[in-house]
Amino acid sequence: MSVTDDPNLAGAFANRSADDARTFYDGWAATYDGENLAKGFRLPFVGAMALARHLAPDAGPVLDGACGTGLVGESLALFGYRLTGCDLSQRMLAAAARIGAYAALDEADLTALPYADDAFAGFISMGATGPGHAPPAALAELARVTRPGGIGVFSLREDTYEGQGFATAMAELVAAGTWRECHVTGAFRSYLLGEEHLFSRVVTVEVLR
Repeated sequence: MSVTDDPNLAGAFANRSADDARTFYDGWAATYDGENLAKGFRLPFVGAMALARHLAPDAGPVLDGACGTGLVGESLALFGYRLTGCDLSQRMLAAAARIGAYAALDEADLTALPYADDAFAGFISMGATGPGHAPPAALAELARVTRPGGIGVFSLREDTYEGQGFATAMAELVAAGTWRECHVTGAFRSYLLGEEHLFSRVVTVEVLR
């Protein structure tokens, strides 16, 4: 399922379990930002823009699911959002802690979040749903911890999300009245300066239940 010759990206897409992902990202944490930003990685910033379009900073706390090194949170914190971050990797969380954007950072799996129902005014999860990452069941869990009227933003890898089952999971959540789709971008390049075959789209939803 890889569309890249980059060994770290290929490795990320090849994870087979949460433990695999934790170990892999622990090993990548120290160089993650430099390697990705050098190639014009823009998923975190497109995601932050999507959330800001639909959710005011004073609406309440926002969960950054699979926050990694905190690229999303750093952008949102500049505009006054109150953030909790979670990730499988302790080393990624340690990197995120250094930027000072998060009120709390927790080690957590997106399919079993340690938060109460309706705990957040919104969620954002960028780069967490490609092959080797969170499964479609994570979408329902992110909705569970978001209060009715809250906004969620997440990315999908364009060439794999249907085969992974995300399209089906999203349709089921709409049919169940869990959320409605507010906006879905067209496919765009995840990296401006490399990875020319890797495209994503960003989905914005309003939680209803």
